[in-house]
Amino acid sequence: MKKDIVIPEVKNVFLAAVQEWSDDFMEKVWYAYLVNDSDFKLDGVMVVSKAFGTIDGEMKKTSLLRHAFVEVPAVSVVKIEMIEKSVLALNNEFMVTFFIGDTLYDKKFIFKADSINENNVEEVPILFVDGVIVT
Repeated sequence: MKKDIVIPEVKNVFLAAVQEWSDDFMEKVWYAYLVNDSDFKLDGVMVVSKAFGTIDGEMKKTSLLRHAFVEVPAVSVVKIEMIEKSVLALNNEFMVTFFIGDTLYDKKFIFKADSINENNVEEVPILFVDGVIVT
């Protein structure tokens, strides 16, 4: 029964938050990227994001955002969404589901509250810019 269920491990696929200049907001804003650092293309990619946590003792939660990508080529990145400044103080969760061949993979990535900031940056593979990585 349960022992017969094989849950494949997600390898070399991760999320990164990268700060970029926005002409719309006339300031630097954070964007979430899906990074595929594997040798396989990802098919039928679905990303569901939300933010949740406590601010000033009050529980806060955002609505769900859904994104779909037909294909993410091997060793490539796709921009998912802008991370609004007001939700950086919350946990930002991204549930990523995709196929490699006929195998379904899914993984939950969480940027912990206040972890998306300039003090936590490192070089993001493939993008070669500084960002906050979550695996």
